[in-house]
Formats: sequence, structure tokens, C-alpha cells
Amino acid sequence: EEAYLFQKLVRTGFGSNNVDHCTRLCHASSVVALLEGIGSGAVSNPMMDVTRAEVVLVIGANPTVNHPVGATWIKNAVKNGTRLIVCDPRRTDLARLAHHYVQFKPDTDVALLNAMMNVIVTEGLVDEAFIASRTVGYEELRKNVEGYGPEAMEPICGIDADTIRDVARLYATSKASMILWGMGVSQHVHGTDNARCLIALALMTGQIGRPG
Repeated sequence: EEAYLFQKLVRTGFGSNNVDHCTRLCHASSVVALLEGIGSGAVSNPMMDVTRAEVVLVIGANPTVNHPVGATWIKNAVKNGTRLIVCDPRRTDLARLAHHYVQFKPDTDVALLNAMMNVIVTEGLVDEAFIASRTVGYEELRKNVEGYGPEAMEPICGIDADTIRDVARLYATSKASMILWGMGVSQHVHGTDNARCLIALALMTGQIGRPG
């Protein structure tokens, strides 16, 4: 209602049809990647699905500040055995509860995520059946991540290779892994590439399209 009233004020009162909205800044980069990667600019699961996930990866987001109800669901899920991975240059409140807190260097999201994909490919943790039946372009992705081994990315993103491997294995092998990303991913000079990496991570492991 507020958006409707505001655009009416601008159009009729100010005589302009140039009305901007926070969604353009917030989601333009991620919507591009989502449309490209899965054909829809919307999220694939409700946030409450954290209660049905074995692993929850939070990146570029601070739910306790911005989504306190959602953060409570995450905290309750952790109490019930869900393993939480927090990837963020800032130490957010949820880092206290994380199974892995990955404090990578700012602006190195793509390096970290490509290193995780490299591990998943080289260790055979991809979901071959899902890739064959539901995706295109896997061979190009596989070739792309060949040069992003954990040891090569360690000095760039500031995370040791063993931690990268542990996080990648945890995400790929869980029965239900969920990614929650926020503005730290999308309001970024590499926003679309960040989202592309996260979408590829979900698709190559088949961690999409089911509860949790």
C-alpha cells in the first residue's frame, strides 16, 4: 500500500514517472542470477524450512538484526541438531552457534565458493542423477572450477584448505542443505557472480526443490 501511495504522489504531485524502489538495489543482481540459473526470480523454499534442514548455510546476512523471527527459527533448528555454517567477513551473532564460522576476506566470496565447488567435483560429491535430468552446462562448470582448488584459494580468501573441504563436504553430503543469502551477497560489485556460485552449489548437489 505504501509503495502504491508513494508512486501516486510522485506521478500526480511531482509530475514524474521515475519512481525507484529498494528492491532494485536489494535484488537486481540476485534476480538476474536466479532467472538465468533456475528460471525464476523467487526463493525456492520458505525460511521456516530451516527446521527441516540438516545443514543451513548463511552467507552475507545477519538474521538476528534484520530477520529476528527467522533467526529464532534458525536458533531452534540448531538446538534440534541442524548444523549451521556462517560465512561472513563480519562476526555476526549467529557465528556463536555455528558448526563452522567461515570469516573470509571481504570481496572474496567467488573464490571461496568456487573452491567449495572444486572440492565437490574432485571428491565426486555431485548429484549425478540430478545433474543429468535437471540441469544443463555442468561440463562447463566443472572445467571452470578446476583451477580453484582449496590450496590455491586459501591465500586469497583467508580460509584454510581443510576448513573449505569440511564445509563443502558437509553441505554436499547432507540429506537436506539450505542456503540463506542476504544483502552482503547481492549488494556487491560481484553480486550476480556471488549468486551464480550459490545457485550452482545447490544445483550440482541436488540441494533444491524439496523440503529443507
